[in-house]
Amino acid sequence: MDKKEVMMRVDAIEQQMQLLTEHLGVLKEQLAYLLEENQHMYLENHHLREKVEQLAEVDTTNGDSQIALSGKGQNNLAALYQEGFHICNLHYGQVRKDGDCLFCLSMLNKH
Repeated sequence: MDKKEVMMRVDAIEQQMQLLTEHLGVLKEQLAYLLEENQHMYLENHHLREKVEQLAEVDTTNGDSQIALSGKGQNNLAALYQEGFHICNLHYGQVRKDGDCLFCLSMLNKH
C-alpha cells in the first residue's frame, strides 16, 4: 500500500467519523426533546390521575345517588373541559391547545 492510498483511507475514515459525530448530535437533540416531552406527559398524567381520584369520590349521603352521579359526571366532564383538557374519546385527557374541540362540545351538549 503506498502513501497516497493510506492518506485516502485516513481521509475517508475522518469523513465517516465527522458524519457519525453529526448524526450523534442530532440523536442527542432528539433524545433531549423526547425526555422533556416525557416529563411533561408524566406531570400531565399525574395531574389527571389526581383529578380522576377527586371526581371518583361520590357523595354517598345523597339518597338518589344514580341521578346525582349522572349530573355529577356531566359537571365533572365540563369542569375538566374548562380546565383545558379533552373529554372526547379521540383525545381524552390531552391538553387542548387549539381552542374548542367540536367532539368535546358535542359530548357536553348530550343530555
